[in-house]
Amino acid sequence: MKIVVTGAAGFIGANNVRALNDRGATDVLAVDDLTDGDKFRNLADCEIADYLDKDAFLDHVRRRALPKPDVVFHQGACSDTMERNGRFMIENNVRYSLALLDWCQELRVPLIYASSASVYGLGPVYAEDRVNERPLNVYAYSKFLFDQLLRRRLAALTAPVVGLRYFNVYGPREAHKGRMASVAYHHFHQFRSEGRVKLFQGSHGYADGEQRRDFIHVDDVIAVNLHFWGKPVSGIYNLGAGRAQPFNDMALTVVNTLRAERGEPALPLQDAVAQGAIEYIAFPEALRGKYQAFTEADPTRLRAAGYIAPMQTVEQGVASYVRWLLANEK
Repeated sequence: MKIVVTGAAGFIGANNVRALNDRGATDVLAVDDLTDGDKFRNLADCEIADYLDKDAFLDHVRRRALPKPDVVFHQGACSDTMERNGRFMIENNVRYSLALLDWCQELRVPLIYASSASVYGLGPVYAEDRVNERPLNVYAYSKFLFDQLLRRRLAALTAPVVGLRYFNVYGPREAHKGRMASVAYHHFHQFRSEGRVKLFQGSHGYADGEQRRDFIHVDDVIAVNLHFWGKPVSGIYNLGAGRAQPFNDMALTVVNTLRAERGEPALPLQDAVAQGAIEYIAFPEALRGKYQAFTEADPTRLRAAGYIAPMQTVEQGVASYVRWLLANEK
């Protein structure tokens, strides 16, 4: 066992394992919870050395019953923003992560873990500073809390620890997430089943469909994870594209990529709306005061830490993802 990936059967974890395989690394211990057995499909085309249930793995860690790995990619967490059981969320996302942190520090092993842009709440500033962090739900609070606990220890670390605050990630291997899957995934299935993509009408000072998010392809997320394994600089970093793009861009890219696959010409936004390919629906009252109408990662610290590769635009990343979905979702 050279590499540990937690959450390995999940969205980002499975892409992490696949990318390691693409680099020739197969001595991977995959850790996850396969209570939802269908998630095995995410690992079916991957090479691993072994698999452990997440509770069995934690028990091994606490008993110091595992050999020293080269690195731990901690992608596992409860990521359901609708989960209200705070006791479960803290135990699963904070205490579990602390056990891994202690183990890695004792063995002097780099730990690269998934944080979340949800720690910023409604923003509007998305820079890695305590003054900007206002979590709105217990999931966001669990990520915020672990980041805070790490900050207290940064000066005394014995091995690198890197926290990556993921923004709106989309891409292959996310089907099991259901309602928590990305906007791109839901747009793809909406258009194929209904011939249209639904977006919110204007809100928060934005026109119809012009609410903006920092959308990032999972391949870029994994590239940053692997960068920090090779060139670790301890700290907490935003991981987004560094640009906010409107939901209209996402929807139109999905529509036009699927149209291209049918041999149909691309539509400008105005025509897509006029033809009913994009439909605007009323903004839900239940989301007022809870909705991020704008997110944009400040990439300053990430770039300063040495990651300089460009991130895919929505037009690039979503088009490739739609083609992947067509090839892989029969």
